[in-house]
Amino acid sequence: MIVFFLLTFAASWGCYLAAAAAARAGTDGAGAASALAPVLLYAGTFAPSIVAVSIEAAARGRTGVDALLGPVLRWDVPVRWYVFALGYMPAIKLAATLGHRLITGAWPRFGEIPWYLLLAAVIVSTPVQAGEEIGWRGYAFPRLAAQLGFARASILLGIIWSVWHLPLFFIPGVDIYHQSFPLFLLAVTPLAVAMGWLYLQTAGSVLLTMVMHSAVNQTTLAVSAGSPADTNPFSFSATPFAWLTIAFLWIGAVWCIRNNVTAGSAARKAALPLS
Repeated sequence: MIVFFLLTFAASWGCYLAAAAAARAGTDGAGAASALAPVLLYAGTFAPSIVAVSIEAAARGRTGVDALLGPVLRWDVPVRWYVFALGYMPAIKLAATLGHRLITGAWPRFGEIPWYLLLAAVIVSTPVQAGEEIGWRGYAFPRLAAQLGFARASILLGIIWSVWHLPLFFIPGVDIYHQSFPLFLLAVTPLAVAMGWLYLQTAGSVLLTMVMHSAVNQTTLAVSAGSPADTNPFSFSATPFAWLTIAFLWIGAVWCIRNNVTAGSAARKAALPLS
């Protein structure tokens, strides 16, 4: 596992740093360098899965690669898990929205994109999430869970996943540029718990975690957490809505941990421990 994380960080951060350099060169008039920056960012995003596939290919050949990639197409799961994957983050944001209204007397800032376009964006962007999910949930999570159990593995992976994003907070043009990294860490860690729980319930369906990952990304366009757009990346500066969102994410994570003992046959089929 250590080799996977080291190689993933080296590959991704190398791409991210190169993208930052290309973006800076673009601002100085080098058009080709500016065009290269998005390509490098996407390459860094796909590094977790590329590294995982490479490790499996080296260790077990075609058998290992097939076993790793098979869950990407595991679509035959009960409909309720699709509802969970698509609705988890909107439900969190809805709870935070109502809480914000009750506490402050005002509504948070809503986006202007129609819901059907957001749903279309989820569908279109789901395949892109394979770049991360094959690595994080398909490769790393079951191996960590086998050693540490569900709760500790999910939290540890959430922290690692958050830190993996760190260079993006310093690259102009990226959506999390100069946002608060501590708040991002506090939000992504409990989100990793919920995604790990979904993985267990669906007997290891990476496809469902890809759907959930995409839905999470698009939900931010529906209602904003309201974090300052240009702040110190290591500050804790945020609006009440952002803190409410984090609070409800942790409530959801605690619920997933407490209810993991009822995972039943789905978790057993995934060959993962329940605690």
